[in-house]
Amino acid sequence: MTLLVRGGTVVGATGTHAADVLVEGETIVALFAPGRAPDGDHQVVDATGKYVIPGGIDAHTHMELPFGGTNASDTFDTGTRAAAYGGTTTIVDFAVQRTGEVVQDGLAAWHAKADGNCHVDYAFHMILGGVDEDALKAMDMLVADEGISSFKLFMAYPGVFYSDDGQILRAMQRARENGAMIMMHAENGIAIDVLVQQALARGETDPIHHGLTRPEALEAEATHRAIRLAEVARDCPLYIVHLSASQALEQVAAARHAGRNVFAETCPQYLYLTLEDQLGAPGFEGAKWVCSTPLRSKHESHHRDLWQGLRTNDLAVVSTDHCPFCFKDQKELGLGDFSKIPNGIGGVEHRVDLLYQGVVDGKLTLERWVETIATTPARMFGLYPRKGVLAPGSDADIVVYDPAGRTSIGVGTHHMNMDHSAYEGYEIAGRVDTVISRGSVLVADGAYHGRRGHGRYLRRGLSTYLN
Repeated sequence: MTLLVRGGTVVGATGTHAADVLVEGETIVALFAPGRAPDGDHQVVDATGKYVIPGGIDAHTHMELPFGGTNASDTFDTGTRAAAYGGTTTIVDFAVQRTGEVVQDGLAAWHAKADGNCHVDYAFHMILGGVDEDALKAMDMLVADEGISSFKLFMAYPGVFYSDDGQILRAMQRARENGAMIMMHAENGIAIDVLVQQALARGETDPIHHGLTRPEALEAEATHRAIRLAEVARDCPLYIVHLSASQALEQVAAARHAGRNVFAETCPQYLYLTLEDQLGAPGFEGAKWVCSTPLRSKHESHHRDLWQGLRTNDLAVVSTDHCPFCFKDQKELGLGDFSKIPNGIGGVEHRVDLLYQGVVDGKLTLERWVETIATTPARMFGLYPRKGVLAPGSDADIVVYDPAGRTSIGVGTHHMNMDHSAYEGYEIAGRVDTVISRGSVLVADGAYHGRRGHGRYLRRGLSTYLN
């Protein structure tokens, strides 16, 4: 049987138009002028008065990530189910190789976690925690044989994931040869560790000091250094993850204005939350918002500059860096020592809504909303045009979004496996109405119709977003 999404306004990265979307099996077969679709025994989704957009792609999640003596609280089952509720139909998670481990073993471990457990389609980036000759050879193999075309390196977390400049340069050179994208956690971890130890020695143990010991200058310095190393590697494609601050954005903007293949994402937490109001909450409450890079001060221009960066495309993508930990027993591991608080905020369910609020507030256009949450992530990470667009031949990943609806965010209503909400009390002037993944309705009429195991692993190609 076919499925017809009828009566809505199709929104894409290049414009909006009234159209009906016809799906056969798992694929979009045609878009028709309103009322022009052929008669048939269609399953009809009524989108009258609503937007019809491609399913969201969250290109930065960490389901079940081991961190700080515990694991992220969302499994691939609970996390992808929550993603579906929020209008995200594809995630790109991170398989992990730590220092001393074999890259292929890390990938196999993440396949074992995800296989048969996902409600939406999924792909992997590869974290390289130890760049050596074996890891460089593994990069070639993963690009050629495994559909993994992006590799994440860390300038932070010495002793865990940290790579020095020489290792980073070698990985960038290899990526320049095999066409892969290098993703960079850009913070000067060596300097940060000094500041952390100095703060603890002074008895400064509350969560706010997590942010104060990771200053904006050390994000900007690392971002600049990464960009320069990529330049030495003959303009290796570089993607800065979870960019949080104005000075770092200036570095990306300068590189992009020079025509370099330098890209960046930001996350909803850096568009809405602040050092003072969340991380600086009374007592230990601020631990709920400990993440790296940290939340920035509301007394500076970060929010304004990041929204502007999204409008100018100096920020190309909005992801979540979804890495949830419960407050009880997990965040509490850092009681009395902020450096032991597991780093991460949960938000995979709320990205589409929080960015739509930016449309309502006049900070983004409808088209730019779709571009940053779906189309550009697909192009950036080798999933386009299978994902990220409503077009004949593309996967039937479709979200019907109701601009007249409202979404209340809070621990009482979310579906993520965490005991608090980073956005408790937020009201969004819009609502995810219906979610379709490869032609199957996952969410409709406020009820969940999906199932664990529906999601498939996606082998990705090379980026189609390069200059």
